[in-house]
Amino acid sequence: MPVAPPPPPEILAAFEAAKGFMPTHEGLALHAAAVEAGKLGLPLLEVGTYCGRSTLLLAEAARRSGVTALTVDHHRGSEEQQPGWDYHDPDTVDSELGVMDTLPHFRRTLYRAGLEEHVVALVGRSPQVAALWTAPLGLVFIDGGHTDEHARADYEGWVPHLAEGGLLVIHDVFPDPQDEFTGQAPYRIYLRALESGAFTEVSVTDSLRVLRRTEAATRERG
Repeated sequence: MPVAPPPPPEILAAFEAAKGFMPTHEGLALHAAAVEAGKLGLPLLEVGTYCGRSTLLLAEAARRSGVTALTVDHHRGSEEQQPGWDYHDPDTVDSELGVMDTLPHFRRTLYRAGLEEHVVALVGRSPQVAALWTAPLGLVFIDGGHTDEHARADYEGWVPHLAEGGLLVIHDVFPDPQDEFTGQAPYRIYLRALESGAFTEVSVTDSLRVLRRTEAATRERG
């Protein structure tokens, strides 16, 4: 994959300031993949918005390509983000309702970066939104729930819409079985993609995997 120009310094600074868990070097790899996928002229889709950290990089790539970034999340938090878990942030809890609500944080993140017009937020559960979706996509970035149920649903719901030559990006891919909760479900859908014969691997950046959909995969999709 060609080396893409990095995001502008102000966007990278906004990314690093936003709530989230993706390290900068993986973010730069995601941005490069999104810039490459944007050349197809199709929307770039993210599953798992949280507070918009990685969305900023997709939005910047979408802006460059003249396409739209789509991001799907119910904004109530994944399992590992609930109270009592290591990735819980009390600041994301709605003080009135007592449940997580990351949507206001996401909107502030986008607004501060000046990228609102390049993003469409799809607020709902990924399988429900995917069941209504019919258009082709240039990129599918899976970074949602880390259980097998959720990772499998994200894969099965969105990958069929990925166009020929489009990129499938999967985050938190950890082959070590000791990472059972945080990374084994993403690892299993990563293996599923490779074993299907429908994808070729483009790049590996720590836990971020980038795969390209082949022409054969398009024929198999129907």
